[in-house]
Amino acid sequence: MSDELREEQQQELDEAFERANKALSMIETYDQARVDRLCRAVAWAVANKKTFLRLVEMGIEESGLGDPESRQNKRFKIRGVLRDALREKSIGIIEEIPEKGIVKYAKPVGIIASLVPTTNPDLTPAGQAIYAIKARDVVIFSPHPRSKKTSFETVRLMREALEKEGAPADILQCLTKVNIPMSKALMARADLVMATGGQAMVRAAYSSGTPAYGVGAGNSTMLIDESANIQEAAHNTMLSKTSDYGSGCSADGNLVIEESIFDKMAEQLGHEGGYLASEEEKAKLRKVMWDDEGHRLADTVAIAPQKLGEIAGFTIPADRKFIMVMGDGIGKEYPFSGEKLTTLLALYKYQGFENGLRMIKEIYHVGGKGHSVGIYSFIDEHIHRLALMAPVSRIMVRQPQSKANAGAFNNGMPMTSSLGCGTFGGNIVSENISLKHYLNTTWVSRPIPEDRPSDQELFGEFYDPEMEK
Repeated sequence: MSDELREEQQQELDEAFERANKALSMIETYDQARVDRLCRAVAWAVANKKTFLRLVEMGIEESGLGDPESRQNKRFKIRGVLRDALREKSIGIIEEIPEKGIVKYAKPVGIIASLVPTTNPDLTPAGQAIYAIKARDVVIFSPHPRSKKTSFETVRLMREALEKEGAPADILQCLTKVNIPMSKALMARADLVMATGGQAMVRAAYSSGTPAYGVGAGNSTMLIDESANIQEAAHNTMLSKTSDYGSGCSADGNLVIEESIFDKMAEQLGHEGGYLASEEEKAKLRKVMWDDEGHRLADTVAIAPQKLGEIAGFTIPADRKFIMVMGDGIGKEYPFSGEKLTTLLALYKYQGFENGLRMIKEIYHVGGKGHSVGIYSFIDEHIHRLALMAPVSRIMVRQPQSKANAGAFNNGMPMTSSLGCGTFGGNIVSENISLKHYLNTTWVSRPIPEDRPSDQELFGEFYDPEMEK
């Protein structure tokens, strides 16, 4: 595909940047109270129940992906982002460290190019808009072609809210003629890129020449040891696996279960709606979920388990909520040990915690390095040992991954829809992308009493005063 833009695309992009620069010159003059009010206005415009349900229905109808019931709950994530944004300062002095003579001032980063994933055409623009407005940035959204109408409607509602408050609607814009070349052109001209989506677009963001925050691929795995509360672990697994039909990169993909509780855990997962596929059904699933080269096939992403079974050629009961398969090995040649992105997970059995840790490491060599892992355990030493060795950026303890990784009202993770995966996953940060990543910071340094340890303190036993003569 040529990277050249059509004339109408070039015109739309030029006009978007012209309007964005004018809006930026306005929002940069706003004080803290003004931007906080605007954050509330745009958040309410899309996070109220009536409106968000309409956006959810629109997005699922447009893309064909996701579960209308569980996706509705994502409106609470917008509330969480707003909570975090309102609790921080973003204008003028934002931090003082008197003992070091340091004062920090916040500044906007400027024009942000945002790549919107097809699985979150409403949540991602809303959450990023709140943080951007709080930081006095402006955003040009590049929607996924499969759900661009939903993203455009989400942004339209927020623009309307800005106008009602007397602010420029062009603080937020959404492109309409978008394709890959246009997204690349947008990224190249912006001041910062927020790349929430597939790995191809994240790599394109990093090669755009513009500073970029990207996300890594997921393959969320839960380690369940002998101390786990089996009912809690099974219920949380169901919540995580069924949320928006497992479309999120945080949805549980693999359970690594201690041998002594494996049968009880499998049984409890059945009580929670799990369907254990036979070996024959598992072979059929593999055939329709991956091609001969191991690439994930889109037709089976983010769909109900009944539909997944139907595509594979078998029937499962209507009351089943997700499919389980027995793990048959870990490695590139065993695709069930990789990311599924649908209502299916793999069960693995381990004997002895050291073997459980080894299996976790092997799974993340297949995929998902840098993203997240979870553990159901009441043994602090087990949690500590997992944290020491797991090549991930976040570990959820006794929590449903897909509802906890990106922040929840019962944990302290920053609320977001973008999860940095560090150099493990090819990203620059191993944090939840939140307000501080939308800001530039100016450090003001004043003199302090000299803080210079002696050479003896610094070099310890290696210090030889004779060598200094």
